[in-house]
Amino acid sequence: MLYREAGDFKTSYAADNQTFPIAFDRYRYWVVLAVAFLVIPFFVDDYWAKSIFGPFFVFAIAAIGLNILTGFCGQVSLGTGAFMAVGAYAAYKLMTAFPDVSIIIHIILAGGVTAAVGILFGLPSLRIKGFYLAVATLAAQFFLIWLFNRVPWFYNYSASGQITVPDRSFAGIQVTGAETEPWVLYLVCLSFLTLSAIVARNLTRGMLGRTWMAIRDMDIAAEIIGVNPLRAKLSAFGVSSFFVGIAGALFFAVLRGSVEPGDAFGIQTSFLVLFMIIIGGLGSIFGSFAGAAFMVLLPVALKVIGVDWLGFPTDTVAHFQLVIVGGLIMIFLIAEPHGLAQLWRLAKEKLRLWPFPY
Repeated sequence: MLYREAGDFKTSYAADNQTFPIAFDRYRYWVVLAVAFLVIPFFVDDYWAKSIFGPFFVFAIAAIGLNILTGFCGQVSLGTGAFMAVGAYAAYKLMTAFPDVSIIIHIILAGGVTAAVGILFGLPSLRIKGFYLAVATLAAQFFLIWLFNRVPWFYNYSASGQITVPDRSFAGIQVTGAETEPWVLYLVCLSFLTLSAIVARNLTRGMLGRTWMAIRDMDIAAEIIGVNPLRAKLSAFGVSSFFVGIAGALFFAVLRGSVEPGDAFGIQTSFLVLFMIIIGGLGSIFGSFAGAAFMVLLPVALKVIGVDWLGFPTDTVAHFQLVIVGGLIMIFLIAEPHGLAQLWRLAKEKLRLWPFPY
C-alpha cells in the first residue's frame, strides 16, 4: 500500500536494468532533485551552506571516491586526506597560474591531477594487498602532507605556509572568496555531487565496475577468466582519486577559502571518510551519501542536544561522539557489514510487502 510495484511492467531489458526500475523510486528521485535545486537555494543561509550542506556534499563526493576503491574494488586506502590535499593544491596552483580559465575547469583539472597521483601510489597494489596496502597508502598520506608543508613552491612561497583561494567567478557570479553567496556555494557543491554520483553509478554498473567487483571478490579467479588486474586496480585508483581530488578542490576553493594541509587534510580526514563508507555501506553509492550525512550531522546533533539542551561541557560531548562512532563501527562490522544502505534496502522490502508478514 505504501510502496508498490504492482502494474509497473517492463517491456525491454534497458527499462528493467535502469537505476530506478520502480516508477515510485524514479518520481521520488526527481522530486528530491527538484527540491534540492529549485527550492532550498532560496532559503539556505550562511550557516547551513558552510556547516551542513557544504561539508555533506564535499565529503559525500570523497566517500563515493573511496567507496569505488575500497567497496567496489576491495583495495584498502588510508590516504584519502592526502589525495584531497592534492586536489586542493592542484586547484590552487592552476588558479594562480591561469587566472583567466574558468574555476569549474580548474576543479575538474585538479581531479585529473589527483587521478594521476593516485595511479602512481596505486602501483604497489599490483604486488601487495590487505593490511600491507593499507600501510602503503598510509605512507602516502604522511609523505604528501610533508611535501605540501615543506616545499614552498606548492604554497607560492607564502610566509604562513597557508594557501588562500583568489576571487573567481563563473557566468558573472562569484564562486570563490569571502563574498560568495551561500546559495552559490550550495549549488556549486550540489552540482558536482550530482554529476559525480551519476558518473559513479554508471561506472559501477558497467563493464569496468564488474571488473572491479571481480577483483574484490576473488582476484586470482578474476585473472584466470580474463580480467586484467593491472588495468582494474589502477583504474580503480585513478577514478577514486579523481573524485577525491574534486572533493579536495571544492573543500579548499568553495567551502573553506584557505587551508593548511596538516589541519584540513591530516590522517583524521582519511579516517573520517573511511568511517563514512563503513557506516554507510561498502560497495554502495547510496551508502556513501548515508555515511557522509551521518558523520556530518552527528556532531551538530550532539552539540544541540548535549551542549544547548542538556548543558554538558563541549569536550565531554566531543568525547561522546568518538564513543558513538567507534561503537557503531563495531556494530556494523559485526552485525551489518553493508551498513545503512542495507538497512534502507530491508526497509523498502518490508514496505513492499506491508501489511503482510515479511
